[in-house]
Amino acid sequence: MRCGKAPQLASRLQRRARSLLACALGMALSLPWAPLAMAETAPPQRIVSLVPSLTEAVCMLQACDRLVGVDRHSNWPESVRHLPTLGGLDDTPLERLIALKPDLVLLPPSSRLVARLQDMGVATLALPTDSHADVQAALQAIGKRLGRAGAATQLWDESQAQIRRAAQSISSSLRGLRVYVEVSSEPHAAGPGSFLGQTLQSLGMVNVAPATGSPFPRLNPEFIVRAQPDVIVAPQANFERMRQRPGWSELRALSNPACALPPARWELLVRPGPRLGLAAQALADCLNRSTVATVG
Repeated sequence: MRCGKAPQLASRLQRRARSLLACALGMALSLPWAPLAMAETAPPQRIVSLVPSLTEAVCMLQACDRLVGVDRHSNWPESVRHLPTLGGLDDTPLERLIALKPDLVLLPPSSRLVARLQDMGVATLALPTDSHADVQAALQAIGKRLGRAGAATQLWDESQAQIRRAAQSISSSLRGLRVYVEVSSEPHAAGPGSFLGQTLQSLGMVNVAPATGSPFPRLNPEFIVRAQPDVIVAPQANFERMRQRPGWSELRALSNPACALPPARWELLVRPGPRLGLAAQALADCLNRSTVATVG
């Protein structure tokens, strides 16, 4: 009798063990950290971008279809024009953003939304893009989150090759020309430490803006008159207004509008993203035209 009961007891113990194991697994899968851990490793599928250059990075990494919303200034490539727009950096409506149910929001570190989104459990990537190094790091960070790190590296390498070709395309007589790039009418200039200033240096130009703690310093208008740059790079719409500033009629560079850029060219130039190389070529093109206009 005792021997006959032993198999039955063993069978009951095995069933009990399996039941306890199933219960333990169920509890583990119900813990709050389990789905969060999976979400962190899975590439995002619903992305909101509040920076035009980061929008471009997502699309050039072949993930435009994952964008569900963008800022009002994102307009390239054409497909993003049809997405819901969420204002600018300072007036993005948080409720509308959350309603899009993003699993990743791209925005600048200065945005007041960073802390609020993180408090709400929304994943963010706050990426500076002031310098070439910043742009490279931002591209790699986005590529890594999208599961396309290799493509991000390739995009960066291609942009650097384009910058080198742009430099080679510039006439040797242009080397050392003194250039002023005005990014806003206060006036703010592209300083030597900015991505634009670094592109100028790569092209063999001299930036008249001084090195300061800011990549885009605000300059005294009299400083620019005294500096007498050889070439002024600015939006086409602003070029004529520059002549109306006190003393600026003395700037010889304003008589040569070769680098007074139309909107699409200007946007390309001032967006620090994966199209840096194309922007360098656009800048090289206008500088080469400037030489022709001066000589002719």
